[in-house]
This record gives sequence, structure tokens and C-alpha cells, in this order.
Amino acid sequence: MTETKFPPEKNLPTGYVPPKVWTWEPGNGGAFASINRPIAGATHDKERPVGKHPLQLYSLGTPNGQKVTILLEELLAAGHGGAEYDAWLINIGKGDQFSSGFVEVNPNSKIPALMDHAPVDGGEPIRLFESASIMTYLAEKFGAFLPTETRARAETLNWLFWQMGSAPFLGGGFGHFYTYAPMKIQYAIDRYAMEVKRQMDVLNRHLANNEFMAGKDYTIADMAIWPWYGRLALHGAYDDAGTFLSVDEYEHVQRWTKQLAARPGVKRGAMVNKTSGPLSEQLHERHDASDFDTKTQDKIAAA
Repeated sequence: MTETKFPPEKNLPTGYVPPKVWTWEPGNGGAFASINRPIAGATHDKERPVGKHPLQLYSLGTPNGQKVTILLEELLAAGHGGAEYDAWLINIGKGDQFSSGFVEVNPNSKIPALMDHAPVDGGEPIRLFESASIMTYLAEKFGAFLPTETRARAETLNWLFWQMGSAPFLGGGFGHFYTYAPMKIQYAIDRYAMEVKRQMDVLNRHLANNEFMAGKDYTIADMAIWPWYGRLALHGAYDDAGTFLSVDEYEHVQRWTKQLAARPGVKRGAMVNKTSGPLSEQLHERHDASDFDTKTQDKIAAA
């Protein structure tokens, strides 16, 4: 089979030809140049803070971070007092995720990360990283939002891990090239726009016959998917990429999105560790339920 050759003058940038061996050029990561590097491990020593609650969350109010805070707020709303937590802000733009204390919890240096200082086995604190792992752990610990019946549990986990596999195409793929890349590349935008619309159609077809992702019950699958795809459906992602992607045509996704957005637990969870948007919706750190009433950024700015 003859290898297809692309003339360098049609590459972007013009004339670019991949070298035989790739070399890292610091600062070549566009908007995320400060947080992307080809090696792991800590860059500086800094102890992680520990608050008064057994659950210590280290995160940022991105869609991945919101998944966990929504679950924690929903657990509290459902009466699980043991789900009280401290949420510490990890500013990934400043490299907080590369501190020695954070890397001890998550060697992959990505938010969110959680320490449970009161595990059910009574042993040493348990570290948790990767949002789906954290959500499954918490749902099992408190016996909520993850069905125990075999088929319902399987369907919940199907959609939870669908989100884990699909969202990188929305965020790191479409979102990056549509909004954050240092140049607009039609091929990249078209490729990922098509995939995101396919994913939205997957959700729309499923939600046409199901109230929630796993059927009739609200689960961690909904909480995991909503911060990514609900935000897009509400025209709140990537400089209103919702218009570009015609998200209003997905009527069943819209119904589900608005249904979840009205839940108090979702509203609170979406505010925790958030550093963008209206100041009244930003709660940089959360250490007590009363913080929502007294420590949002609009209240702090007015003090």
C-alpha cells in the first residue's frame, strides 16, 4: 500500500513537517501552555490544606470538578450529613496541581482529587482521583445515586463511563480548537464539531425514552454528564458554541438539562471552586453550608 503524502505547503503552519523525534517547546500550548508538560511529578513543595470535615476535596469548578461537588451537594440535600466536605481551590493556571501535596493525592496532577479521612474500614485515609472513581466511591459509601439492582447499576455505569470516554472529544477536542487554540484550524474544528453533534444525538435519542440517563432514577451518571453537555445545551460553553452547534435542536437533551439545572444541589455544586462567570455564582472555597450565603465573590467584593 502506497503511503499518502501531503505536500508541506498545505500543512499548518505552511511548510510544517513533523520531525523524526518530537521536542517539547515550552509555551507552545496556547492558552494552556502553563499547565501542559510532557513529564509528571511535583514541581514544588507545598503541603495540602486539611479542614474540619472527613472529606477533603481539592478541585476547580470546571466541568470535571463540578461533577463531584454536585454529587456532594446532592448527598447533603438527601440527608447524608457525613458528606459534609471542605473544598479547596486548586488554581491550575498557577500550577497548584503540581504541588507535592496535590501530587500525593493524584499523581496525574489533574483535578478533582479527594481524601477521605474517615473510610468505612476505619483505616488510614483513602486517596481518590479521577472523577468517575470519586463519584462511584462516594455513591457506594453513602448508598445513594447508584442503584444496587444489577440492571439499573449496569446502565448507570454504562453512561458514567460513556461520559468519561466522550467528554475529551468535547473539551480537549472541540473546545480546545474552537476557543483556545492559538490558530483556527478548519479541519480540526470540523472534525470535533461533527463528533460532538453525534454525541448530542446519542443523548437526545436516549433521553427521548428515559427521564434520566439510567432510566427513571436520578444517578451519578446524570451528575457526570450534565456539567459537560448540559452547559453546552444552555449556551454556556466555549463562547456560546451552542449556537455554532445548533444545540437547541436537541429537544430531549434540553428538557433533561433544564430539569437538572433547577435542582438546588446542582445549583450549589456548580458554584463550588468556580472562578469565572457572575460573582454571585462563584464560591472559591467551601467549608460550610453557610458559605453559599456569606462567601460568594459578590459578597466578598461588597464587604
